[in-house]
Amino acid sequence: MISIAIDGPSGAGKSSLAKRLAAELGYVYVDTGAMYRAIGLYALRAGQNTRDAAAVAALLPAIRLDIRAGQGAQQVLLNGEDVTAAVRQEAVGMAASDVSAHPAVREFLLATQRALAERSNVLMDGRDIGTVVLPNATVKIYLTATPQARAQRRLAELQARGEAADYDTVLADICRRDDQDTHRAVAPLRQAADAIRLDTSDIGLEESYQLLKRTVLAHIA
Repeated sequence: MISIAIDGPSGAGKSSLAKRLAAELGYVYVDTGAMYRAIGLYALRAGQNTRDAAAVAALLPAIRLDIRAGQGAQQVLLNGEDVTAAVRQEAVGMAASDVSAHPAVREFLLATQRALAERSNVLMDGRDIGTVVLPNATVKIYLTATPQARAQRRLAELQARGEAADYDTVLADICRRDDQDTHRAVAPLRQAADAIRLDTSDIGLEESYQLLKRTVLAHIA
């Protein structure tokens, strides 16, 4: 099986670009961030402090997380409920960053993520795919952009969905999440030694996609 690992910071465009490329290649797209978001959503609904490792770990036995994967698509089911849209809320994103720092949560999800890669050709994105989840991935990409560029893109996405947001707040959230993701004790965000770094700060969405596609195809052909 061929596995493509794409890591990078929040707002770098990993999910949108990876989903499109997976569809074109006919691979299963696995958005691992959505899995952490689902656990973060569950913790928020339960009224728990998402930074409390023990409190979050205590919730895990009650969580049944199912991934319905098809070519280029992924549906996230939380205890039978389709939460694919719900996990994209900004507050859930911060909760996901919190819970992803807990060893119990990472262990809870690791087996599911690896099993998907064993069954199908996959394109998987997240924070630690190339470093922890799929250390032997066929291709590893580190997709990044400046915090300012990522904030502008995220702001545009929020406004397009009709959500109230301002640039300074979005930028502050991105910087805070970058700091949390890169400094957590367990599986921090970092570029794998054998990953190819792609910086999309100064290029648009289509150019970013073509760059990613060219890079991947050059290594799986």
